[in-house]
Amino acid sequence: MSIEKVGVIGGGTMGAGIAQLISHNGIPVVLKEVEQKFLDRGLATIRKVYEGRVAKKRMTEQELEERMKLITPTTEYGPLAEADLVIEAVPEILKIKQEIFEALDKTCTEQTILATNTSALSISGLAAQTGRPDRVIGMHFFYPAHIMKLVEVIPGLQTSDETVEAVTGLAEGLRKMPIRVQECPGFLVNRLLMPYLNEAVLCLEEGAGTIEEIDAAMRSEGWPMGPFTLIDALGLDICAEAGKVLWEGYGDRMRPAKLWEQLLKQKRLGRKNGKGFYDYTGSDPKTPGKPDPGVAEAVQAAGVTPSGRKFDPQRLMLLVINEAVLALQEKISSPSEIEIGVLAGLGYPASKGGLLHAADRIGIDAVVEGLDRFTKELGFRFHPAYRLRTMQKAGQLGEKTKRGFFSH
Repeated sequence: MSIEKVGVIGGGTMGAGIAQLISHNGIPVVLKEVEQKFLDRGLATIRKVYEGRVAKKRMTEQELEERMKLITPTTEYGPLAEADLVIEAVPEILKIKQEIFEALDKTCTEQTILATNTSALSISGLAAQTGRPDRVIGMHFFYPAHIMKLVEVIPGLQTSDETVEAVTGLAEGLRKMPIRVQECPGFLVNRLLMPYLNEAVLCLEEGAGTIEEIDAAMRSEGWPMGPFTLIDALGLDICAEAGKVLWEGYGDRMRPAKLWEQLLKQKRLGRKNGKGFYDYTGSDPKTPGKPDPGVAEAVQAAGVTPSGRKFDPQRLMLLVINEAVLALQEKISSPSEIEIGVLAGLGYPASKGGLLHAADRIGIDAVVEGLDRFTKELGFRFHPAYRLRTMQKAGQLGEKTKRGFFSH
C-alpha cells in the first residue's frame, strides 16, 4: 500500500514537527486542530523550521512556499477523509485520543491507516475504539521530529502485516530509522530511559551525589548529557507521567522516587518554565543553568534518610542494561533494533555500540556480579534478567570469549 496523502491531528510541538517532516518530503498533509489559533501556531512553527533551512541555504524561499502549500490546515474532520494515513499527535490524555479514533473511524475510508504518536498508551486499547483494529498502529516519533532519526513502529494485537509494512515504508521514505517494537508499557526507548532517569533521582534524594556530580559521572560514561539535564529538557511533568505508566505496567520495580512529587509541587517543569533541577531564569536558553538550591528543599520534604552511599555510575548503567536484556528476552525488539533505539533514541554514542554492546564489553559475568551486588544493597529492581545468567553459565561472556549478545 502506498501512502500518498497524510493527515496529522494536533498542531503542537510534535504534530507540527511531523507535518513539516512529511511536507518537506513532498507529501501532501492535512493538519487538523480544534481551533484556528492553534492551527496558526502550528503553521508558524512549521514555517520557522523552513525559514531556518532557508537561512542556512539548504532551500530557497520558493521551495519554502511550495512546501507550505502542501499543508492543508483545517478544524474539521472532513478533509481527512481521503488520507491514506492519519497520525494522531495530541497530548497523552486517553479520553481525548479515544474520541479522536472514534471520529476518524467514522470519517476515513476503510483503507485508511490510523496511527498514534503516543509514547506510552496502549495501541490495542485505542484500536478497540474503531472497527478497523487491523489498520491501527503506533508510529512514535521523537522530539524534534524533523531532526531525530528514530521512529518506533508498534503493532497492536490485531495490526496486520500490511499495515506494519506500509508505515515502516513511509518512515524509511522520510529518511528515518524505523524499528519494530512489540506493544508493552513504555514501548522500547521510554522503557529503558525512565528507569535510568528515576534511578538518578533516587540517588539524589538519598544523598549519594549532587546534581552536578551525577550528571558529570554519566557524561563520563558516554551519555551525551547528564540525567538531570535531560529531565529538564524533556520536562519533569512528562517524565513523571511516563514513570507512572511504567509503574502501573511493571509494578514496584518501577516505583517512582518520592522526589518527583515534591518537585512538581514546587511547579518545577524544567527548561520550559525556567526551573527544574537547574535554574534557567536569566540564562541563555542554549547554555546550561546552575543547580537550583530550591531542589534541596524538595529533597528534605521527600523525607528520605541519607544512605551514606557514594554515587556509582554503574548503578545506572547496569540497571538500564538489565532492562534492555529484559526487553530482549520478552522479544519486544531484536538485538539490532534495541541498539538502534539506544543510539538514535537515547543518544548513546555510536562509538560504544549500544547497551548490549556495553554488556559484552563489561563482561556478562561482571554485569551479573554487579547486578547481584546492587540487588542486595538496593532491592529487587536490580535482579538480573535470566538471559544474563544463562549466558554466564554457557560461557558466553562477551568480548573476552568472542561471543555474547554479538560475535566479536
